Amino acid sequence: MSEDAVRRPTIVEVARLAQVSHQTVSRYLRHNGGLKPETVRRVEAAIEELGYRPNLVARSMRTRRTGRLAVLLPANVAALPTRLLGAAATAAHEAGFLMEIVTVEGGPQERTDRARDLITSGQVEGVLSLSSLPGLSDRPSTPSSAACVVVGEYDEELRGIGELADGSMVGEIIEHLAGLGHRDFLHVAGPETWASARARRAVYLEVVDRLGLTSHGVVDGDWSARAGYDAIHALPATSPVTAVIAANDPTATGVVRAALERGWGVPEHLSVVGWDDAELVQYATPSLSSVAVDREGQGTDAMRRLIALVRGEEPPAPVARPLNRLMLRESTGPAQPGGVKPPGAAGGT
Repeated sequence: MSEDAVRRPTIVEVARLAQVSHQTVSRYLRHNGGLKPETVRRVEAAIEELGYRPNLVARSMRTRRTGRLAVLLPANVAALPTRLLGAAATAAHEAGFLMEIVTVEGGPQERTDRARDLITSGQVEGVLSLSSLPGLSDRPSTPSSAACVVVGEYDEELRGIGELADGSMVGEIIEHLAGLGHRDFLHVAGPETWASARARRAVYLEVVDRLGLTSHGVVDGDWSARAGYDAIHALPATSPVTAVIAANDPTATGVVRAALERGWGVPEHLSVVGWDDAELVQYATPSLSSVAVDREGQGTDAMRRLIALVRGEEPPAPVARPLNRLMLRESTGPAQPGGVKPPGAAGGT
């Protein structure tokens, strides 16, 4: 391959094509603002046409800017918040940064020590931590250190805490179903080790009692479809249950499958609600009512806050939007009078 074939276009070539000075292109790349919209349009068009990409190594040597942001995660996790991380990565890339994930063995102190190392290493311009960092909080960048943002919405195993563990939406679900005539409920819960599962269980019991409804049990689950499947097959054939609130979407999917196997129509005989609003459940048959959790919004807001601190700007206010929203679909409907199940339904004992 010839040297010309691999040669990178330069900032001077971008400036020549855009008919501006190379200082103007450099200003655009530093996101310093103050450029006329037409100038921005010409520079962006030239960058696109030439396929120009900044030489991050050279820029780092000149300006101590690396164009890299780090997301700090515990090494031993229950599950990765992929939707949040994907949205954060998109926000970083749109602002001209690369986002990388750094995992750290140990507890909060080890993670804090690693964060301090990264902040002063010169390797990254900003550090975003989803879990708490004792002694560290949001801070802007300085000539000798990177910016830092601590979200703190996840525990040591990246299980949701804080707003992510808010179970109040369970109350809205029960009130909606009660308005459709449902009086007999079942909850297939998540594991007690999760704050979110404990909160949903507590709200379920409180609201059922407050509204004078009947709970036919809280079944301990593990977030799996099998937990929901087994819970429904364990109900007696004469069970009066007409509404099931599942810990998450896989559990709700197991509930629906078992109900249909027993000849109990969904929602004709059993209304089912999940949690997380995974894309797949929107296209299931029946489509699943669920609670949509705006993890993308969380990731975008956190990354934009970090980028603002990197640039020495005032962090933008988080976009006003609810974290949780009830999405009603085909798996919920009015209760059948008396909770009557089809004659001869197969099932548990």
